[in-house]
Amino acid sequence: MNRSFLILFIFIVVFSACKSPEARKPVQHNSGTFFAKSVARNKAIFKEEEKLIKQYLSSKNIQSYETSEEGYWYYYNKKDSLPSPTPKFGNHITFRYHVNHLDGTKILTEEETGLQNYFVDQTNQDLIPGIRDGVKQMKEGETVTFLFSSFNAYGYYGIENKLGSNIPIECTITLITIKQTENN
Repeated sequence: MNRSFLILFIFIVVFSACKSPEARKPVQHNSGTFFAKSVARNKAIFKEEEKLIKQYLSSKNIQSYETSEEGYWYYYNKKDSLPSPTPKFGNHITFRYHVNHLDGTKILTEEETGLQNYFVDQTNQDLIPGIRDGVKQMKEGETVTFLFSSFNAYGYYGIENKLGSNIPIECTITLITIKQTENN
């Protein structure tokens, strides 16, 4: 009797352990309203920042500026009119930059940012998205002033004790060298 009980017990354990896992039902259902509200809020922030940037351009009487598909504005302080190459994926570039509020107040000086050594689209360097994309528009020796909305700049977080959240900036970059690497 003990033996048949033991076999029955093992049989029950084996077959109950082989049960396939069942998917758990979600505790709550989200309707996606959070994301819709977030998108609407970000669009409103961008429209307000775009208005501030356009006011800045008109107040400085800057007539020849360009807009990028990535959502920033720029104008040349020093432009190379010769057909020269622009940085491509993997190129090693060196540049200097500084960052100002749109009212001209300094946020980061060239001394604070230092000489930047950057491998285009390969380095996990602490650069804002606007700078990473903006340098690809430049030629060696050029100086360009970029106007970045907050989503291309320091965004929601800003810079501690220097720049609040969701504030557009002016960033002037001087591209010093472009060097091709063995990878490209």
